[in-house]
Amino acid sequence: MMSDNNNTGKPVVTRFAPSPTGNMHIGGVRTALYNYLYARKHGGKFILRIEDTDEARNKDEATEAILESFKWLGLEYDELYKQSDRKEIYRGHLERLVEEGKAYASSEPSKENPDVLIELIRLKNPGRVVTVNDQVCGDVSVDTTDLGDFIIARDFNSPMFHFANVVDDHDMGITHIIRAQEHLSNTPRQILIREALGFPPFIYAHIPLVLAPDRTKLSKRNGATNTLDYREHGYLPEALLNFLALIGWNPGTEQEIFTLPELIQAFSIERVQSGGGIFNTEKLDWVNREHIKKLSHDQQYVLVEQYLPIEASTLPQYSADRFRKVLPIIIDRIAKFADVKTMWTDGELAYFFDTPQYVRDMLFFKKTKFVDADTKYEHLSAVVGEVATMLESADWSSTDTIKSAIWDYAESIGRGDVLWPMRMALSGQEKSPDPFTLAYVLGQEETLVRLRNAEQLLLS
Repeated sequence: MMSDNNNTGKPVVTRFAPSPTGNMHIGGVRTALYNYLYARKHGGKFILRIEDTDEARNKDEATEAILESFKWLGLEYDELYKQSDRKEIYRGHLERLVEEGKAYASSEPSKENPDVLIELIRLKNPGRVVTVNDQVCGDVSVDTTDLGDFIIARDFNSPMFHFANVVDDHDMGITHIIRAQEHLSNTPRQILIREALGFPPFIYAHIPLVLAPDRTKLSKRNGATNTLDYREHGYLPEALLNFLALIGWNPGTEQEIFTLPELIQAFSIERVQSGGGIFNTEKLDWVNREHIKKLSHDQQYVLVEQYLPIEASTLPQYSADRFRKVLPIIIDRIAKFADVKTMWTDGELAYFFDTPQYVRDMLFFKKTKFVDADTKYEHLSAVVGEVATMLESADWSSTDTIKSAIWDYAESIGRGDVLWPMRMALSGQEKSPDPFTLAYVLGQEETLVRLRNAEQLLLS
């Protein structure tokens, strides 16, 4: 296993090398994170390298999304490179290999059109068994004979992925290559390229794949979205990194909630498992909820306000003070900030800022004692009126003091026949916070107005 102590004799340098051909995949973020954590723990350098040699598939917007993702996540890289800026370097190495007889140029029929000859550069394969000393997967031996003289460039100006990858890792001083296990099969040919170039070896650690709940590879089909979608959904970047770190790695303790500095301190490749880890959205939501709770009240206010629909601020009773009182209720009910929009859509917020609308029969508790059709409305109206009267002289400093003002009365009449109509009068919803919390948020004046409205509605 890769030791937690760097024994290479060199400063640790890691890299993350995405291709800008599509969205920044969440599995790629986990790979970038492990490289970042390992470099930072050892006081080393973390490099971001955009592997954009495939001009036909490259997209400028994909490069922008990669850079934006790193900015949002707070993963600061020390150096940034683009392979498209290094073509002359690759050409020099290709020419040297050909001059040394380790590679050769070959004119071959095109696969697309056999009548057309194209120039390819192939590495002379020594055809031997190559062993990858992998720090996660163990020793993996491959007989490279079947690879034949494989292609390392389409021409002297167009290196293949494997060739450019090896040249870059050497030139940039990479010491530890930490990448997904799907790249393990590429490593033997990259070792042959490295040996032909005369470069010293790298340390490899191929980390497990991020899997969907059905243990297939995580993809858009089974729930994966691009990284910036998580920002749009209202996940905190530190929570997302916390969650991703735990897919395939554990700290060896019971701790599950980590800040980024804590992850740097705790991380060790030695505790990375070889089997794939499951992407569990429920676990992500739990981790995010825990990070939301750690935010200051002011931070929560700003973030919730960003997701609260503009219509809320146009309601007649909306105010910053009322919103701050509602904030703990919202925080208690969301896993991500986009859930605020859902709460609004489901009618769970508007009644805090506007008089609710409901029909009078909704004020009756489902197990009410007031069953006489001739008198039940008068009875319940009297109960609601009594609650209002008691609350006129109540201590409004907390939910507990409001509760204590009417609790004995509720116990004597029947809690359901007192608390249900009170809650319905204040919210107009069958599901809402308890009536004492509602009363505290709304304040004494508005609470009494809504109770008196209910009292009159029952008699209408």
